[in-house]
Amino acid sequence: MEIKITRDTMSEIYFDALRIRNTVFVKEQQVPYELEVGNAVEEAAAVHFVLYDSGNSIGTVRLLADLENQTALIQRMAILQSFRGKGYAAILLENLLQFAKENGFHTLTLHAQLSARGLYQKFGFIEAGEIFEEAGIQHITMKKTI
Repeated sequence: MEIKITRDTMSEIYFDALRIRNTVFVKEQQVPYELEVGNAVEEAAAVHFVLYDSGNSIGTVRLLADLENQTALIQRMAILQSFRGKGYAAILLENLLQFAKENGFHTLTLHAQLSARGLYQKFGFIEAGEIFEEAGIQHITMKKTI
C-alpha cells in the first residue's frame, strides 16, 4: 500500500487520479465530465492524493487550500468499486489529515455525499448546514478543526 501526492497536473499520479474520478463520478454516478474535472486553475492548485495497492491506483482525494486563511476544502474522494468497504477511504483520509496538520491548516471543509458522511463523522467532521444537491447527488457540508 502506497500513497503518492502531487500538484503536477502533467504527472502520471495526477492522470491516475483522473482515471479513478472518471470511473467513479462520471461513469458510475453520471456526473457530467465538465463538473467533475472543474476548472484548470483548481486542478492545478489542488494537492492530489492517490492510493496504490500492488502498483494499481485504487483511490484518490484532493485538497484545495486557502493558504491565506489556513483552511482547505477536501474534494473528489473516490475509491474504485471493487475496493470499497475495505478501509481504503479511511487510509486516504488519515494521510490527508496528517498532511493538512503538518502544513498548518486549521479548518477543513468538505461536501460529503450522504452515503459517505458516516466515514467523515468517524474522523471528527461535523455537519454544518442543510442537505443540498450537487451534480444531482445529495450532499451535506461537514467541517473539522485540526
